[in-house]
Amino acid sequence: MYNYSYRGDEKVIYELSEFFKILSDQTRLKILVLLFEKEQNVSELQRQIGVTQSNISHQLRILRQANLVRYRKIGRNVYYRLYDEHVEIIIKYAMEHLKEFGGIEDAQS
Repeated sequence: MYNYSYRGDEKVIYELSEFFKILSDQTRLKILVLLFEKEQNVSELQRQIGVTQSNISHQLRILRQANLVRYRKIGRNVYYRLYDEHVEIIIKYAMEHLKEFGGIEDAQS
């Protein structure tokens, strides 16, 4: 794991703050958790989350800009997946932490 000592590096603190702001949106978190399972298109995500297609597309754009998801095109279809394993690890560690202290009953594996 990366070992970092703060030592007054405001740029790192700012970037971490922005990163966690992105993760603080419930719709974005739902999208990321659904992408643990498999890559999905906007329509699949929209059906499962229950918000508008426009909202899903907007949230995916934010997640793409933050390098949390990536996409691939097959013909006219666009499929989204997690950018890399770090994204899933961060969320699963947070879920484990909450589970450990009673915040959630069962963290997904």
